[in-house]
Amino acid sequence: MKEEKVTAADVKRLLREQENEEQRKVLMRFFKTGKGEYGEGDEFLGLKVPQTRAVVKEAKGLISLEEIEKLLYSRWHEVRLAGFLLLVEEMKANLPKRKDKDNSKQKRRRELAEFYLRHARQANNWDLVDLSAEFVVGPYLRLDENFDTEVLCRLAESDNLWEQRISIISTFDFIRNGNFAPTLMIADKLIDHPHDLIHKAVGWMLREIGKRDLSVMLEYLEKSYKQLPRTTLRYAIERLPEPERKAWLQRPR
Repeated sequence: MKEEKVTAADVKRLLREQENEEQRKVLMRFFKTGKGEYGEGDEFLGLKVPQTRAVVKEAKGLISLEEIEKLLYSRWHEVRLAGFLLLVEEMKANLPKRKDKDNSKQKRRRELAEFYLRHARQANNWDLVDLSAEFVVGPYLRLDENFDTEVLCRLAESDNLWEQRISIISTFDFIRNGNFAPTLMIADKLIDHPHDLIHKAVGWMLREIGKRDLSVMLEYLEKSYKQLPRTTLRYAIERLPEPERKAWLQRPR
């Protein structure tokens, strides 16, 4: 690819050159693409994530949002993934540094996050969400001087499974920076959600809180135990000693 400019067509070409039929079959089973499954109709080229990342590495910083948008609306899963990973790279390049003297990066972060949110439903499988939301939406919200919970709440209250998952996974950035409140707030909003993919995501984020401050996680589990889906509880307590895990799982509900 030329360094002057990279197009969506360039990215697609490099990805399609690596198509793998056997890996395609594996991925279509793994990501539940059958009729009635959460990934129904999704199509794969058969690439592993490092292969897609290698293409993204070549294109980062050289492709416009207009071209990234074309990637996000591709029929191919890996092409959409490349688009979201390019947004991740853009956001990383615009995180604040001590030497910054103006707010140009802040404006760019807003542009990137708003672009991501406009096209969020194209992150229509759990890996697309998990590899992008915490690195795009999370930093934007955390670094916003006027941050409030409206964006996360709107995502959590969406009628779209993937936007709902984005709401909780985006809070991972807050967790990494010692702020657990957004995660606990969204966990409350999603506590009665019917889908296993949300149960797993909430449990994962609670476990991440527990890695940093076990007392906060345990306090939340005590408060919410009777309402928590079984899968959420299992994911949250995964790192506890075996006797403690058994005690939590055997508690009457």
